Amino acid sequence: MFNFGQLEGYKFKKNIHCFRQGDLLIAYDVNSGSIHVLDEGTFEVLQAMQNFDSEKAGLSLENLTKSLKLTAKPDLNEQVPEILEELEELRQEGIIFSQEADPVNLAYPEKPIVKAICLHVAHDCNLRCEYCFAGTGAFGGSRTLMDLETGKRGIDFVLEASGHRSHCEVDFFGGEPLINFGVVKALVAYGRDAAKAMGKTIKFTLTTNGVLLNEDIQKFFEQEEISVVLSLDGRPEVHDRMRPHADGRGSYSEVLPRIQQFTSLRPKSSPYALGTYYYVRGTYTHFNLDFDRDVLHMADLGINQISVEPVVAGPEDPYAFQAGDLEKIREAYDRLGEELIERRSQGRGFNFFHFNVALDKGPCLIKRLAGCGAGHEYVAISPEGDLYPCHQFVGQENYKLGSLYDQDPLYLKADVVRDFRAANIYAKPACQECWARFACSGGCHAANATFTQKLTEVYPLGCELQKKRLEVALYVKIKEIQQNQEGRTTPDLCC
Repeated sequence: MFNFGQLEGYKFKKNIHCFRQGDLLIAYDVNSGSIHVLDEGTFEVLQAMQNFDSEKAGLSLENLTKSLKLTAKPDLNEQVPEILEELEELRQEGIIFSQEADPVNLAYPEKPIVKAICLHVAHDCNLRCEYCFAGTGAFGGSRTLMDLETGKRGIDFVLEASGHRSHCEVDFFGGEPLINFGVVKALVAYGRDAAKAMGKTIKFTLTTNGVLLNEDIQKFFEQEEISVVLSLDGRPEVHDRMRPHADGRGSYSEVLPRIQQFTSLRPKSSPYALGTYYYVRGTYTHFNLDFDRDVLHMADLGINQISVEPVVAGPEDPYAFQAGDLEKIREAYDRLGEELIERRSQGRGFNFFHFNVALDKGPCLIKRLAGCGAGHEYVAISPEGDLYPCHQFVGQENYKLGSLYDQDPLYLKADVVRDFRAANIYAKPACQECWARFACSGGCHAANATFTQKLTEVYPLGCELQKKRLEVALYVKIKEIQQNQEGRTTPDLCC
């Protein structure tokens, strides 16, 4: 017997997301993380239950039946008792209608424990990417390179600021960090020795456009087990339009062979950007809303770790998304999901970073509530040694946390730290009723601040894209499970 009393006051839309994707009807139980493949009748029942979030009438068999008469097939009511019985069994197992946890007090140590830094070793670049948030590498200032002394101070900072943690992360960033490769190389050696002396280890990552990625540098990355993020936007005409040299020449034909050469060295690179990895990262804009073709272009070139991100741009920018673009973007994600499933079934799959979803393991609770840790667990360091919450805030003085050359560089400006620590999903009104809140964690701090001028107000388009990606990711995951169970009968309702 279905226990309606247990669901009194339950917010269905917030906690159960029902959607159609491809040939499946899917329910996602937000609080347990369970996913369910539904038959048509069960889908209609769950959809009808969501109407009771706003109706004055309470959820009961009589009211549910009335609602179904208005919204569903006439003969469905005969199936309702059996459907409810199955749902009750799943409710008792805790995998549907699971209860919301009480808000968690995110208790942080008074003194921030910084576990990762982004060293801006070059505020200069050999390309002039049109959409560059860093002002083609200079971050709104003068073109400059980080000197070795500042870089060493940065490494000393993270080793000390990481406190009890035995593992730290250092990301070399720009601009184009390979312009300053001599300093990068020296800092890796320094970091290895300094970490060892403190009983710690450092994981190094570097982000590059690939122009300077010669064989010697590739060998260095392999020898030192440095993870690498490489930039490629996709098809030649798409890449060259947005990522030219300073003289206007396209860069595709120059960087592609270097990227292919390097990625061939890591055929088993982690799809979750763990360990020593690579992935090729692109950006899509209003000019290539069919970006699924760019992803497949890269996959066809033998690149199997791919991330293509939506541009973040102001309305005045010609490449910014426009009214009507959202539906085309959703369709591109739909097509990409289907193609990924098909290719995996043929043994020629690839990894698309935004379709990764772990059902049994995932980020810890704090990460799901608060996001990336920018501003207190992660900081970016400019060539001058100034500290900022992340690479996208560098140069914005109102977000400056301090300097490596302060008397006490471990002291981070308290009000900025407080603001970033407080910018969790409980502080964002748009997140309160959103089914994707634990996957999105309230979105990117930098995008939110750029578009709303507040850390606690979300970037609406970013929300919509995150929700669409998650729907496709769940669908791809289900199809992957079904393919692995090929030959077995798939039940109408399963988790």
